[in-house]
Amino acid sequence: MPIKTKVLAAAATLTVAAGLSTAGTLPASAATTQCGNACVQIFSAKFGTYANPGFIESVFLGIPVAGVPTIVHRASSSDPTGDFIVSRGGMVSMFYAEGMVSAAVNAHYGSERAVQVEYAPYGQATGLCAAVATIAYQNEGLSLQPCSTPGTTVFIIDTADAPGAAPYFPIVNASTTDFTHPFTMTIHGNPAHEPFPQITLQRMVANPAHVPDNQLWGAEPGPAH
Repeated sequence: MPIKTKVLAAAATLTVAAGLSTAGTLPASAATTQCGNACVQIFSAKFGTYANPGFIESVFLGIPVAGVPTIVHRASSSDPTGDFIVSRGGMVSMFYAEGMVSAAVNAHYGSERAVQVEYAPYGQATGLCAAVATIAYQNEGLSLQPCSTPGTTVFIIDTADAPGAAPYFPIVNASTTDFTHPFTMTIHGNPAHEPFPQITLQRMVANPAHVPDNQLWGAEPGPAH
């Protein structure tokens, strides 16, 4: 299968997991045209919608180096810092078979979908994924890490922990060791007023019925070339 086809199929994993059966009818996204359909913008349900993502996961200053934080930043079609591709996508059980998640994570989430999201400014893959540097813990900040790193670079689309939130969903880091309140992507403060707020991992709260908006996310595909 050609590389571009693989990337588009992986991107579809994230949009399907979000319940976006009408993804093709969504407004054009803020990805650069060079990244195009391969890009996926991940946005906070607290500060955006599918019609207007507002603020998307981005790389601080666009620096493609391991350890650089991933933040939420205002969406812009001229800004490549928000260009991410879903380089790998499938069931958690697939990642387990490849040695990318633990047996405990597979036992709990095996039937759910997971992704690796790679930084690709202007559509150029960097080999660096949104991740955490060590096994998930409370308040750990997200950063770029080599996509080959097991566990910490894989994120679970955890619809089971917030079934009523669709089409939004929690995103759990696959290195979590807490399965009652798993470590999930969280944003604090208002990115409109606080420059470069880093995305952190926090224990999910009020699941499954009342997960707060700052722990819920959406994903929008990039524009057509």
